[in-house]
Amino acid sequence: MRKLAFAMNVSLDGYTAAPGDDLGWSVPSDELFQYWSDRVGATGLALYGRRVWEGMSSHWPTADQQPDATPAHVEYARRWREMPKVVFSSTIRRVDGNARLVSSDAVAEITRLKAEDGGPMDIVGSTLAAAAMRAGLIDEYVLVTAPVLVGGGTPFFTALDEWVDLRLVETRTFPDGVLLTRYETRR
Repeated sequence: MRKLAFAMNVSLDGYTAAPGDDLGWSVPSDELFQYWSDRVGATGLALYGRRVWEGMSSHWPTADQQPDATPAHVEYARRWREMPKVVFSSTIRRVDGNARLVSSDAVAEITRLKAEDGGPMDIVGSTLAAAAMRAGLIDEYVLVTAPVLVGGGTPFFTALDEWVDLRLVETRTFPDGVLLTRYETRR
């Protein structure tokens, strides 16, 4: 059975994006960017919601071809293109690259994917993660917390019907006061 993780940058007050989908507060240091690149390189399958997919797919397929691309950006772009992806959306009609589109029940498909053999899965996007969270499908939560209060926006966590007990398995600090905390779901 595959492990499913929800890993994203989050503001100290719990948001993955500020109002208007503003991500300007979450620009990573070189060290944090390398962490995310290594995570992409180790991901067996990434599950994307529509909004995050649209942002990522508009930049990373050709980011390494930009004149100002750093070696780290070139590596990330290559890893991102190679990583298998599933995009969940009822409004997108097609996806490109190493991705496939799922327009049906996300929870049913994620459950099916978790039961398969393969490397770890990352869920990317708070709305998609909320559905998986409510269904009890997330095995690990990775919060990369920036020391900023954005006051609203897209929350990392959703309202739940039951408590979810977690166990802290890792902490790590990055430049600029960014703190990674990784928790496993206790089953």
